[in-house]
Amino acid sequence: MFDRLIRLFVWSAAVCAGVAAPAHAEGRLDSLQHVEEVVVTGRLVRREIIPVQELAGEELHRLGAHNVADALRYFSGVQIKDYGGVGGLKTVNIRSMGTNHVGVFYDGIELGNAQNGTVDLGRFSLDNMEAVTLYNGQKSAVFQPAKDFGSSGSIYLQTRTPHFDEGETHHLRATFRTGSFGVVNPALLWEQRLSERVSGSFSGEYLRSSGRYRFTYRMQEGYDTTAVRRNGDLDAVRVEGGLFGRVEQGYWRAKAYFYHSNRGYPGAVVRNKFSHEDRQWDTNFFTQGSFKKDFRPWYSLLVQGKYAYDYLHYLSDPSLDESTMYTDNRYRQQEIYLTAANRFVPFPWWELSLSADWQYNRLDADLRDFVYPRRQTMLAAAATALHFDRVELQASLLGTWVHDLTRGEVMSDKRKLTPAVFLTWRPFGEEEGFNLRAFYKRIFRMPTLNDLYYTFIGNVHLEPEFTTQYDVGATYARTFRHTWLRRLELQADVYYNEVENKIVATPTSNFFRWTMVNLGQVEIRGLDAAVQTDWLVGRDLTLAARLNYTYQRAQDFTDPSSEFYGGQIPYIPWHSGSAALNAVWRRWELSYSFLYTGERYSSSANIPYNYQLPWYTSDLSLARSWRLGRGGLKTTLEVNNLLDQQYEVVACYPMPGINFKFIVQYEF
Repeated sequence: MFDRLIRLFVWSAAVCAGVAAPAHAEGRLDSLQHVEEVVVTGRLVRREIIPVQELAGEELHRLGAHNVADALRYFSGVQIKDYGGVGGLKTVNIRSMGTNHVGVFYDGIELGNAQNGTVDLGRFSLDNMEAVTLYNGQKSAVFQPAKDFGSSGSIYLQTRTPHFDEGETHHLRATFRTGSFGVVNPALLWEQRLSERVSGSFSGEYLRSSGRYRFTYRMQEGYDTTAVRRNGDLDAVRVEGGLFGRVEQGYWRAKAYFYHSNRGYPGAVVRNKFSHEDRQWDTNFFTQGSFKKDFRPWYSLLVQGKYAYDYLHYLSDPSLDESTMYTDNRYRQQEIYLTAANRFVPFPWWELSLSADWQYNRLDADLRDFVYPRRQTMLAAAATALHFDRVELQASLLGTWVHDLTRGEVMSDKRKLTPAVFLTWRPFGEEEGFNLRAFYKRIFRMPTLNDLYYTFIGNVHLEPEFTTQYDVGATYARTFRHTWLRRLELQADVYYNEVENKIVATPTSNFFRWTMVNLGQVEIRGLDAAVQTDWLVGRDLTLAARLNYTYQRAQDFTDPSSEFYGGQIPYIPWHSGSAALNAVWRRWELSYSFLYTGERYSSSANIPYNYQLPWYTSDLSLARSWRLGRGGLKTTLEVNNLLDQQYEVVACYPMPGINFKFIVQYEF
């Protein structure tokens, strides 16, 4: 029903924007009048049955963030592991359940990595990004592929879809960034109307950086020294193109994506060693397509497919760094993914969905005694949603079957059923903007191919790692017309999560050989809170503010005999938060953002040696826009880490101090 309302709204807006004004006795209009583009922004937070956070449009690009990982820092309940520098690995953890429990979806289809289960969010630029959305549990929809039900938390990355006004045939946006660390970053976006129902887009970007920056290193003897971060250079190119088509009561999309990078890994700063010489080359390619159509008012179909190829080359050369062991490994992954989802609407208040997915993963490497694993995964999901005036209910059941094939010992087949239930209640009706919500979800993540089959480390007898989530929350959202405060949104959720059979690495009889075992047991108790406001002061000044706070107590209950039993798990702060303020006056724009991460430990052994200091950063940007020809020119000056904070997100991986960026963008 909600999808129908959205379609009705969009259709109505299009009709209203293009209708000719009638002639009147006074002020007669003799011809069709052109109505300037009107951007309508709105938020669906109070309609969401599942806790959701979103950054979209201008709000997303005002943060001074270059990649997706940087933007996600402004969401509550999120921890980013950043290994430093422009090209450092960046992974995300939602509510302390682990990186492998996060599903990352690019234009509606999940990004995969069967080898280690993690996605490097640093390689996804915001230059072509329209929205970044985070869901706890799963997306607030039952009409979706089975895979969308299969994660403890999900991040949806939505790239730009071309939209053309009457008479427009193309759009162009050219951007150039430069600044500290020798950054050279040109980007181009071209959108073309090919026919009345088909459009295309092309986006390309090049990023080069020396990765060198000064940092302060604290010595155990009690004094500090200043050094330069080296071997953090990055040379990367991203190219993607898409076709977008409309059919009666539906649409189709096709996309191809290519990314290649050559980067240095500066490594950890330990024992007075400030530089490493490890290098890595990555090549990532995928092509994917989607087709959705409402065949009847009561039946809709969604079909998607994807092929992905990932190549990784890692080199550690003792001739360049005597402290390392020679490593020259190459890995190749291939993935094929197909899905079909069916939606049935027998009554306006009742919605049903049935979906089935098939995925094939293949991993090849040039390692000695490698077993060349292949994995087939079948998923089937049944879901239902009930919509009433004050109550909405969603429930789903996901079935998963996994079969591996190798040239050696292999994991036994896994068959699992996992349920989820979501409920929201508007006690005062829709108009008041207040709702209460709760959900329960049990889901698992399969051991990765590295966990199971990596030479001398893997363990084929591993069981899946389960999470159980409980959440209770409230949302209040309201707009105002005759006050300076135009919009207010409040969200708060308390939650309890359990992670069972957590996969951890333990040493064997030989200290140089480790193996993966199911030993971990983690319990997480937390609170997420968010406030967002929009203000209109006078006719020309608009203000926006966003504030997020997270409290988490994530305890390790793996070994009852350990003296550190119940300790806070590594890198999870008790307190963290962010703030973002934005002011727009005529053609000027000023933005300030603040990030805070409280005290935490680098190990479950919560002792002074593993203690990590709190850190905070402040970023400031000033922008000015001009009309130039048919389009607009915008220049931006960014100052990141304004107070030159010396900090580490991951122990022994120092982050950059104060740095600058200058951006020029032309768009028409």
